[in-house]
Amino acid sequence: MSPIKEIIINKKTDVNPIWIMRQAGRYLPEFREIRKQNTDFIKLCLNETLSSEITLQPLKRFDFDAAIIFSDILMVPYGLNQKIEFKKNFGPILGELDFNQVLNLNEDDFVQKINPVYKAINLVNKNSLTNNKSTIGFIGAPWTLLVYMINKKSPKLKLADDFFKDQALIKMILEILDQYLKIHIKHQVKNGAEVIQIFDSWAGLLDDKDLLKYIYNPTSSLVEYTKSLNVPTICFPRGVKNYESYCEIVKPDVICIDYEVDPTIIEKTIKIPVQGGMDPKILLTNKENLKKEAKKYLDIFKDHPYIFNLGHGVLPETDPNMMDYLVKMVKDY
Repeated sequence: MSPIKEIIINKKTDVNPIWIMRQAGRYLPEFREIRKQNTDFIKLCLNETLSSEITLQPLKRFDFDAAIIFSDILMVPYGLNQKIEFKKNFGPILGELDFNQVLNLNEDDFVQKINPVYKAINLVNKNSLTNNKSTIGFIGAPWTLLVYMINKKSPKLKLADDFFKDQALIKMILEILDQYLKIHIKHQVKNGAEVIQIFDSWAGLLDDKDLLKYIYNPTSSLVEYTKSLNVPTICFPRGVKNYESYCEIVKPDVICIDYEVDPTIIEKTIKIPVQGGMDPKILLTNKENLKKEAKKYLDIFKDHPYIFNLGHGVLPETDPNMMDYLVKMVKDY
């Protein structure tokens, strides 16, 4: 059993498991080589040979305990026929959502459109590099996908003033997302994903009064569904203020915290395994500082089931040697 599954199931392990969000990506020169020749990001995600190769790149360099599939949370809107393109230095741009098309869609059409993602998971899972490691699949949480699908681009710091004006539209999108995210989870699991991480990147944009409707209830439906497949979930509600309420209502197996959260409070108030926390910018400093910061998290959670990770994705300007140092340090702790 991989150390990550061991922590989730038995709440303890002999080693400190570590994997990093966006560990397969822009900080690795071998990834940049592939990206240079494949400028269309969506096409790259839908090339199972390349996306599985990218997923495995960090495992060839570092002793991570998991492979997280190289894909994107926007694969679901793409599978629903919403046009998506990634603009350099800007991020994703989404087209209009055609509800006639969506309502005429069935599971087979959807799966066919993003099938290379599942094929890539299968390839990764069968590779010897993932022996005794967890293969992690993922989805975007309904709220975060709703934000992209309505806003049509990254909201950055706040939602448009009229974001909530069409409640019927919002209800319809959330119902569609619940259906197709479950299909997406099912096919990832069928192809070898042993853990599903749910990314709620824009959870921090909501007021407390709206959390139940847009975050707790929709995410809890997906967590329950994933558990029914005997697969654990890690939830990352970035920017959420009250992790205790989130865990009580959503019931993930692991809660992933961002770098603005006080880990000492989490350690005292959260009963389930915890993941993440360290600011990715620490990897841009020096080894002494990196050791101090990483040790801080390891010390705080030394008697709590903990998976080492960052409080957000690894930054593109990170030196791979610093990552190597971090992984070895966590393993030797």
